[in-house]
Amino acid sequence: MTALATCATQLPIPVIETERLILRGPAPQDFDAIESFLADAERSQYIGGPVTDRDQVWRGFLSVIGHWMWRGYGMWTVAEKSSGATVGRVGIINHLQWDEPEIGWHVFDGFEGKGYAHEAALAARQYAADHFGLDAVISYIDPANTRSRALAERMGARVERERTEFYGTTVLVYRHPAVAKGGA
Repeated sequence: MTALATCATQLPIPVIETERLILRGPAPQDFDAIESFLADAERSQYIGGPVTDRDQVWRGFLSVIGHWMWRGYGMWTVAEKSSGATVGRVGIINHLQWDEPEIGWHVFDGFEGKGYAHEAALAARQYAADHFGLDAVISYIDPANTRSRALAERMGARVERERTEFYGTTVLVYRHPAVAKGGA
């Protein structure tokens, strides 16, 4: 575990601080929270869950690191400043079947309803626009995922279109407003 901890702290993942949160790269202590989230059928249903195979969760955990290395951006782990607890993940992803970079989020059990997803997603979206040149990004959201739809709309995103046959389902493609400083 020491080698992994050393490696994780050396990843070129920027750290973002908000009033209550720290957005940072993944660390070994996050694995259990992510494993619990993915194993929960209700909580992970909109991101391909449930996933109960520990090896598959591990590969997914490592893919977050690989995404940062390959694309230069990715998902941040969201930690509560006051406690250090891992509360979720947020960031920009662009996998093979994606049309373009997407901002996504998820909050772990016990941390929803506190505005953490909104706070983290706004910070991640702003950082991506200002530092990665990724502005007016999209979010793929299952029509039944009312909480994510509400968050996207609260952030100013609007439904642009439907995308069919996205991993066997139809999703709504929300377009976020341009937010880059300087009008990028």
